Amino acid sequence: MLDNILLPLINWIENIVTAMGPAGVALLMAIESCNIPLPSEAILPFAGYLVSKGEMNFHVASFAGAIGCVLGSLPSYYIGYFGGRTFVEKYGKYFLVSKKDLEEADKWVEKYGDWAFFICRMLPVVRTFISLPAGILKAKKRTFFTFTFFGSLIWSYLLVYVGVKLGQNMDKMKALWHKFDILIVIICLILGGIYIYKHIKHLKES
Repeated sequence: MLDNILLPLINWIENIVTAMGPAGVALLMAIESCNIPLPSEAILPFAGYLVSKGEMNFHVASFAGAIGCVLGSLPSYYIGYFGGRTFVEKYGKYFLVSKKDLEEADKWVEKYGDWAFFICRMLPVVRTFISLPAGILKAKKRTFFTFTFFGSLIWSYLLVYVGVKLGQNMDKMKALWHKFDILIVIICLILGGIYIYKHIKHLKES
């Protein structure tokens, strides 16, 4: 049951990464950083799985992920930089960014300053849209992209490592998935439903 739900996404990611190698990892991570809902949590562990099979280098995969994040952040940053808050608040929904998302990013920047860009790159969800507020605030490009790279590098190393460990224990994991597949699917659906509901709600409020 779980295999049938995840198989299309896994196959697509596998085809891209297998065909393009580290460049495929960078491409998919760039897409994620452009506010497109392609989770790095699905991309990097697969790269780690290939690492466990000896088909990719651990460090190269991690650096590819970080480089992809930087490249994908460029469009979002400059949309915020040149469009400003009014533009993003009006048209942000087309980039899947709500006013609520901007307010949340503002709180991070207000609390941590430029370090917010580093911290947010290691957090799920918020890491994908932090580039727009950075552009709106006209954060120094060198500082923002440096923090983006190193924060994303840590995130990439972590998830690639998770993929390596999963690959090394694939037989055990398959047995566990098949044993608890219904429970896992229910949990995934609930968490996914909550995220989608909140995101749509925020977009409607924008």
